[in-house]
Amino acid sequence: MSQPNIHLYTTQTPNGVNLPYEHTKIDISKNTQKEQWFLDINPNGRIPAMTDTFTDGKLIRLFESGSIMQYLVDRYDKEHKLSFPQGSREHVEMTNWLFFMNAGVGPMQGQANHFTRYVNVWEYGVNRYQNETRRLYGVLDKHLADTNADYLVGNKCTMADIAHWGWVSAAGWAGIDIEHYPHLKKWEERMWARPAVKKGANVPDPYKMKELLADKEKMEKHATQSRAWVQQGMKDDAEKNKARAQK
Repeated sequence: MSQPNIHLYTTQTPNGVNLPYEHTKIDISKNTQKEQWFLDINPNGRIPAMTDTFTDGKLIRLFESGSIMQYLVDRYDKEHKLSFPQGSREHVEMTNWLFFMNAGVGPMQGQANHFTRYVNVWEYGVNRYQNETRRLYGVLDKHLADTNADYLVGNKCTMADIAHWGWVSAAGWAGIDIEHYPHLKKWEERMWARPAVKKGANVPDPYKMKELLADKEKMEKHATQSRAWVQQGMKDDAEKNKARAQK
């Protein structure tokens, strides 16, 4: 098997292995993710993205966090330290929860973040996405309570847990009070206590979300600073889409 040649393109968001890799910080406040060199890696213009040398010796690009995780464990986690053997019951369960995050928690909480922090208050949008995020958190909380396990599947930390952690640890940014989900809160604390999680969270910058959520004034200031470039990005995309539709 060829040696890893992994290059991660990311930033400090909930979307962002114990393998050697290089990384490049993507400054989304400057729309670096819209530059052509990055679009050649991820045509969707979003983070995270990754490249590696594939088994044929050629570069392969990966985008979407779930796809990246599946690739990493399928290719490099041969001892199943963060996964389960394909065909096992646990592997199917792990995949269920990975897709639950990609199809549910991530998109819904992402919209909750947007309407709570980055736009002039629109009550329907805030309520819609915060309530759906709370419902999904309730599913996770009940699952952890029913299984009485430390992690989502097989009482072992897997990519399903890693996929969820970035979002759950930032619950307060979306206006979600994690205290209402005691089993999920304990799970998040258990994840944060893992040295490898801390190590990964501090790439490409030190992880400041917990510190930010503990200081309401600092949190509001950060949201205000972010709001301008988020709204400008929306305006730029709208103009590009309008121009494309008129061709």
